[in-house]
Amino acid sequence: MKYSVETENFFDKVYAVTKLIPYGRVTSYGAIAKYLGAARSSRMVGWAMNGAGKYPDVPAHRVVNRVGILTGKMHFGSSNAMAQMLAEEGIQVEDDQVVDFKKFFWDPVVELGME
Repeated sequence: MKYSVETENFFDKVYAVTKLIPYGRVTSYGAIAKYLGAARSSRMVGWAMNGAGKYPDVPAHRVVNRVGILTGKMHFGSSNAMAQMLAEEGIQVEDDQVVDFKKFFWDPVVELGME
């Protein structure tokens, strides 16, 4: 399932892709940006994730940096909330980094195909 082509706002597109990340998987800011055809906009994806807290149906905890580090953890209320949410989905985190990141990585370009 691809994001809606009618969606005009970049943040809305980011949220639409984020909602597609399967339970027990993670992706990166850059992977979402690349899927949206804006490969150099991973920082903008990060800004979108910063505001995702007002959308409870957006699993922002599943979005990490390109090597699996929980760079957005400060936006989850407590310093370990993001890691706890991932642990509840079976994803182990040590020192703020997803253990065996490649195993859990979900690439929207591969899984959803390019637009």
